[in-house]
Amino acid sequence: MSTVHPGEMPGYLVLTVLFSPTRGGTAVWFDKIYRVLGGGTHIVTARVPGWEDTDCIHPLPIHRLTLERRWYLKPESLGMYLRLFSEGLRLGLRRRFHSVHAGRVLPEGLAGLAIARILRLPLLVYAHGEEITTWKQPAKRRAMQAVYLRADAVIANSGFTRDLLLGLGVEPQRVHVVHPGVDLDVFRPGLDTRALRHRFGLDKKRLILTVGRPNLRKGFDTVIRALPAVLREIPDAHYAVVGVGENQEYLRVLSAQMAVSDHVTFVGKASEGDLPLWYNICDIFAMPNRKVGEDTEGFGMVFIEANACGKPVIAGIEGGTNSAVINGRTGLQVDGAKVEEVERGILAILRNPELASRLGQAGLARARESFSWQTVAARTREVLADLGAQRPSRRSRPKGGRRRCGNLS
Repeated sequence: MSTVHPGEMPGYLVLTVLFSPTRGGTAVWFDKIYRVLGGGTHIVTARVPGWEDTDCIHPLPIHRLTLERRWYLKPESLGMYLRLFSEGLRLGLRRRFHSVHAGRVLPEGLAGLAIARILRLPLLVYAHGEEITTWKQPAKRRAMQAVYLRADAVIANSGFTRDLLLGLGVEPQRVHVVHPGVDLDVFRPGLDTRALRHRFGLDKKRLILTVGRPNLRKGFDTVIRALPAVLREIPDAHYAVVGVGENQEYLRVLSAQMAVSDHVTFVGKASEGDLPLWYNICDIFAMPNRKVGEDTEGFGMVFIEANACGKPVIAGIEGGTNSAVINGRTGLQVDGAKVEEVERGILAILRNPELASRLGQAGLARARESFSWQTVAARTREVLADLGAQRPSRRSRPKGGRRRCGNLS
């Protein structure tokens, strides 16, 4: 059984491959939510570039592992499973935890299930949507379903993901919809963007913005295909792509083919300080996601970040984006597979400042009301209450857990 340290409140044993400083919505979600939940929580995650700077100032103890696939193992991810399991079990035998939390169903969930059964603790698994729609290998599919069916609770990031889980046979009472949130102190309107505009030559431009990895399902290419029609009516329109990924060169070639290269800026990876400025600069945030094969968007935190900066948004109709965007209220939803619909959506907002203002202000109000990390944490606590959780105390911290700057091991 776990060792109980004097004065220690039981926290959460969190297994997640994705965690800060890794970029992306999932990594941010876990960092932010467990900062708020606090208490005796321990994070087991991957060792990635820049981890030292994150860990030395983080309020929670973080245990970093080398998590890599090895071609000579069957499966190639076997080492990841074993490392997550051994480190998680080691911590669980030394400390008292209320429950085991897995950031994804595989590999974290399978390792977490084994740990939870050995320690006789409940297991919470997060579901994001795309893993359910895209993981088709029979063995992987069976393992995924087994974990979901045996978890004591599953947090789904959207109603779309909840429906996918129910389709796998997960009992409805064990599925809880909790949307990810946004840091309202960081993403807010009214920031000074003059220096960034000047740096990228965007003064007097009507800016369309997309943020994220430029994979096909997010619709970066559809926005580029829509630009010629947009430019015919709005000559000063400009498109900025913030993010790096596998389709960047394809998008550059496509821009040249569509003769809009002079109206597209590929920003690359933006710093944490610049990202909220980009949202403030734009006139409209557009990510007209679509379904590519079985790959689809599970939620879309970027829509909430844009709304939190007071900006109107355009989303696709596929996947879970209808949980992030309320069509006609906080933004517009269009068929992201149809260029003409993307054109109409962009022009509807750029032509009509009153509509743009109304959507942006409604989005801002909704972000402040429903998507602060404190609100998300309160909803998460309700889920944990179903597992018999005690509200963790931020004042209690296991001795020796926090990593100190300048004394890294």
